[in-house]
Amino acid sequence: MVASDLDRTLIYSAAALALGMPDAEAPRLTCVEVYRSLPQSFVTEAAGGLLAELAAHPGAFFVPTTTRTREQYLRISLPGPVPRYAICANGGHLLVDGRTDEDWHAAVRRALAADCAPLAEVRDHLRRTADPAWLLRERDAEGLFAYLVVDRGLLPDTWPKELADWAAPRGWTVSLQGRKLYAVPRPLTKSAAVAEIARRTGAGTVLAAGDSLLDTDLLLAADQGWRPGHGELAAAGWAAPHVTALTGQGVACGEEILRAVLRRLDGGAR
Repeated sequence: MVASDLDRTLIYSAAALALGMPDAEAPRLTCVEVYRSLPQSFVTEAAGGLLAELAAHPGAFFVPTTTRTREQYLRISLPGPVPRYAICANGGHLLVDGRTDEDWHAAVRRALAADCAPLAEVRDHLRRTADPAWLLRERDAEGLFAYLVVDRGLLPDTWPKELADWAAPRGWTVSLQGRKLYAVPRPLTKSAAVAEIARRTGAGTVLAAGDSLLDTDLLLAADQGWRPGHGELAAAGWAAPHVTALTGQGVACGEEILRAVLRRLDGGAR
């Protein structure tokens, strides 16, 4: 099984492309998401071909594994066959052929109710402590977690740490990714949903990729993993023996991850 985060790992918004080269040398891009009639997310043209190859690979199956809500995920149209399984809302929803597995979702809800402070308490704290000077929007993600859209230029460097210190004893994790600051219950993990898919399918090996704090459990649970040279994990210098820390940044690193995954699947034949 190849379980990969999407945003800033395989797909990139215009703000996250980080091409870092003269315009005439920039790679051709393929749009993989449209939102409100505008192109929203991209891969390189070469990465699009690699994604299609991965989705149709006879030796593995690809599982998009994202913190996006179901609605946000279903806006994405990746090249190649549509993956049978997908993980949304950081593990809160396990999709099978595009539909939520209700038994899995109910089990997640029970775990959150037993082990964490309620979402309402966390959202109330966010509203009371966030400064309107840098807060753009506050959102509830399917009743599972919350996130803020912030102006990074105005957000004080100390505020995410202060929020994380408040959230930790209540069973919540904080992650800052681009303009979004997430507050997520600690038991809500991508790795748990990946393990459930592995159990159902009999997958003996899990390969994974991700760039943020919310991907650490996924990467640690995998047999082999990759992280980009940008993002929350790279900034923290996060490492694990079986996780390759790539040096590439921006959309080109999405292509680099896909080449590494396919090389692993093909026994290093690339």
